[in-house]
Amino acid sequence: MRRVHRHGIHSLRGKLTAANVGLLALGIVAATAISLMAMRHYLLDQVDSELTKTRSSLGSSQLTMRQIDSLSVLGFVRDRLLPDYADDRPAPDSVFTAVDGKGKALPLFGIKPTEAQLGLADAVADPGALTRDADPHDVTVHDAAYRVTATRLSDGTYILLATSTDALHKGIAKALKLDLAVGTLLLALLACLTLFSVRRRMRPLEDMVETSSAIAEGDLTRRVPSSHHPTQEVEQLRLALNSMLHQVETAYRTRERSAAQLRRFVADASHELRTPLSAIRGYLQLYDQGMLVEPDERRRAWDRMNGEVDRMGRLVDELLTLARLDQRPELRLRNVDVSRLVRDAAQDLRAQQPGRPVTVEADGALLVRADESGLRQVLGNLVANVRTHTPADVPVRLGAERVDGVVRLSVEDKGPGLGAEDAARVFDRFFRAGGGAGSGLGLAIVQGVVQAHGGEVNVRTAPGEGLAVTVELPTRPEVCG
Repeated sequence: MRRVHRHGIHSLRGKLTAANVGLLALGIVAATAISLMAMRHYLLDQVDSELTKTRSSLGSSQLTMRQIDSLSVLGFVRDRLLPDYADDRPAPDSVFTAVDGKGKALPLFGIKPTEAQLGLADAVADPGALTRDADPHDVTVHDAAYRVTATRLSDGTYILLATSTDALHKGIAKALKLDLAVGTLLLALLACLTLFSVRRRMRPLEDMVETSSAIAEGDLTRRVPSSHHPTQEVEQLRLALNSMLHQVETAYRTRERSAAQLRRFVADASHELRTPLSAIRGYLQLYDQGMLVEPDERRRAWDRMNGEVDRMGRLVDELLTLARLDQRPELRLRNVDVSRLVRDAAQDLRAQQPGRPVTVEADGALLVRADESGLRQVLGNLVANVRTHTPADVPVRLGAERVDGVVRLSVEDKGPGLGAEDAARVFDRFFRAGGGAGSGLGLAIVQGVVQAHGGEVNVRTAPGEGLAVTVELPTRPEVCG
């Protein structure tokens, strides 16, 4: 069942979205501030340039106030009688006024100063300071912003030149509102795109959470699926997680299998040891109750108890051998001629079963770095397995050869063979095909010894085709001590 994930501002998705929106907001604020400051500086520079140019013209003209009044009369007449030449008049947002040394507004053309001229004169406290300063100043006239500068005429009169900057500030305010509106729209669009993109990119991580939860609930087969558009880092994480999950599943299955094998081993060992103990206890009870009165009966009971004791001793010895092999014992390695060991094993088999046809393919010397007693036990167990589970007249072939740097030992018989299920369990401890004779530990010991040498053992068999056991040993094994 798919889990429902709740995402908030504290989730990774929320934090990434907030970080992107925050960075864009900072960028928009910075870009807006820089652009508006640059625009204001450019427009004010144009206003100041016009004011400075006019001030320089008046200052270099050496005019007096009387002459300016005369020029004003001419200008008035031109504006009234020749309107086609009135295009060069000062703009309506400009204020031109004359003041005396105390800053009092003077009439021009015999007309009293206007409210704007009076306000400009009141706003400028020291006209002399304006004439000495190269840059115009900001003043406020009747709640309106102006840039003002001044020049001094030859008769000591000061002329104040001012241009309104209200339109400039209103334009900057409108540009600011427009930038904020566009910026807000961009932030909302970025937030939506980021949420969509992060959701798509974070889907593999959500799959990882779901997979981990499913595994925690017992489904060890779950794996993180591949995304349609994976990023490199997420794909690497997915592959690493799937590899780890595979190792976890393998380790769990191995532990379960080992636990099951241990339980079966303990049960089988208990059963195998209980059988001879029960037989010995039974004969002792017969003797204790005086039921073995005849010497032949006592001798037969004595022989049976000795046989069960020997059987139990062999079983304990084999169990101890397997226990030592499980502990990875340090092998006594030296150069061993495996051809000689094969010929010795064949001689032992001929001595025990003279009527069995035995073929040996182990000519010359074939050296391998190994533990000689361990290899003798391997061949002895394989030969004993043939002797126990096949008729005495079944042919047997023993061989030794070197193939691609590997020494290969083989013991092959033409007996009844095994089925697929039995063949898969021949190396299990206490396994006996068909409940036959033997302890069921021989091939388990063979496998343990071969693995201790860094080699492997394989079985090839089929019903009616006999059994072939092949042992492969490296020439110089890397033994785990």
